[in-house]
Amino acid sequence: MDENKYTFENEEYRRAYWNTCSRVMAQAVKRLWPEAKLADGGADDEGWHYDIFTADTVTADDLEKIEAEMKKICKERIQTEDLELSKADALEIMKDEPFKQELINDMPEGAAVKFCRQGDFTDMLEGPHLNSTGRVKANAFRLNDSSASYWKGDAKRESLQRIYGIAFPKKDELEEWLERQEEARRRDHRRIGKEMRLFMTDDLVGRGLPMFLPRGYTIWRELENYIRDKEIRNGYQHVLTPCIGTVNLYKTSGHWDHYKDNMFPEMVVDDESYVLRPMNCPHHMMIYASRPRSYRDLPLRIGEIAHDFRYEASGTLKGIERGRHFCQNDAHLFVTPEQIKDEISNVCDMILDTYKDFGITDYRCVLSLRDPDDKEKYHDDDEMWNKAESALREVLRELNIDFTEEIGEAAFYGPKLDVNVQPAVGAEYTLSTCQLDFCLPAKFDLKYIDADGKEQQPVVLHRAILGSLDRFMAYLIEETMGNFPTWLAPVQAKILTVTDSAAYFAESVRSMLENAGVRAEIDGRNETIGKKIRESTMEKDAYMLVVGERDVENNTVSVRTRAGEDLGAMSPEDFREKIIEEIRTHAR
Repeated sequence: MDENKYTFENEEYRRAYWNTCSRVMAQAVKRLWPEAKLADGGADDEGWHYDIFTADTVTADDLEKIEAEMKKICKERIQTEDLELSKADALEIMKDEPFKQELINDMPEGAAVKFCRQGDFTDMLEGPHLNSTGRVKANAFRLNDSSASYWKGDAKRESLQRIYGIAFPKKDELEEWLERQEEARRRDHRRIGKEMRLFMTDDLVGRGLPMFLPRGYTIWRELENYIRDKEIRNGYQHVLTPCIGTVNLYKTSGHWDHYKDNMFPEMVVDDESYVLRPMNCPHHMMIYASRPRSYRDLPLRIGEIAHDFRYEASGTLKGIERGRHFCQNDAHLFVTPEQIKDEISNVCDMILDTYKDFGITDYRCVLSLRDPDDKEKYHDDDEMWNKAESALREVLRELNIDFTEEIGEAAFYGPKLDVNVQPAVGAEYTLSTCQLDFCLPAKFDLKYIDADGKEQQPVVLHRAILGSLDRFMAYLIEETMGNFPTWLAPVQAKILTVTDSAAYFAESVRSMLENAGVRAEIDGRNETIGKKIRESTMEKDAYMLVVGERDVENNTVSVRTRAGEDLGAMSPEDFREKIIEEIRTHAR
């Protein structure tokens, strides 16, 4: 390995560093718990991990013990030595490690097995590593988490403990990382969602199945209304389709062959097999095919806020950002080849206009292409793929949209434009997408009659502006830390009474605001006004209207923002006009 550049800008050095940390951790585990069995580990995209089998769950105290032992191993400056053994010799060395033996037995006959010897500890080798444990800075690593995992990702196999770690060449780099982690914790939509009573989960309902509470559903409903109204203004027609479909439907679409592992198991009813739908395109294809179509009918834009279900691995579940049930802001545009450019342009305009409304500025566009060598993941039709990829690339260039290209990120049926956002903390992810599809129209034998009276096959654009409403909401929670713009805030005006004598006036103010479409509540509890203000601020209410005896006499409300700004006294009517304008203009 070239170690001329000892910074993490050198990807090979970074992976070597984390691989070494992984083995140092495994060695520490074996020193502390000799009976533990090692499974597998190494560097990943965010540090390293190692799966071990123990009788007990790894606790926070255990992580501290492992860290302390790792520091000892680093200070011992143990030299590492590469070994290459036959399968028979490798099995002998790993005779007390059943998981390692299984990995060795899985190798082809005659294969050489690579090991790294680290003093009295020997482990199987995969990827680059450092030549000494002393190269790992003992004050610049941290074991940051542990979770359950399954051997080889198979839920029917042994349950393991996965320990995660992070390390850097310098202590200050670790400290900067820890600060970013603390910021991520402060912004975590799961924590904020619980504090604001937006949504909840319960294992009795099921993992990855969040439930929106009244305040959270208020935000969800506003997002739904926002995007549906925008689509209607852009010529979309909305439909409602079932949350299940027959297995034959997904065999026709190709999802059964290419996406089955991400779907819930089939259910047999009256000798017919059904599945919960992971996406909506097959249903929309059937709607298009339900009657003859003419070129005059195109473009046909079918939209749906659709409930979908995917079997996500338990370790990937994350609140409403990634669940097993979610609602897509989905649409399918059936177009002629000549309409592709204009329709993609309209979709891009909708995406950018939406991002402007929500103040999203940190994003990039990616042209996601297939991996031509992967014949299992992607529909096997080189001519179709070359045509679709060239068409989408050409349109993006003609529209002067800056984009990068990424191999292996396409949908199984076609290339796509992904718009990836960079959140305040954490890695970027896709919110919006527009996919060009020549495949499904052929599978469903979709047709339209052209101007010459001949049958032609339409092209389909799959697009989602908000992506899933759930993920979009999670993004907004973390970006705003729950301080939603007034038009989205669950409670737009909280009326706080100072005395019981102000109750009637407070109710009249609430009624006036609600009649104007403002979400208003009263806090008339027998508590101090200071406590009411603090609690309203914690709940991120957009405005607080304090009413006491003087306000009743003067027909005013004392207005405060959740940021602590005192706007002074104003008439209820003046406040109503102010907040209505904020809501109307989607002011941020």
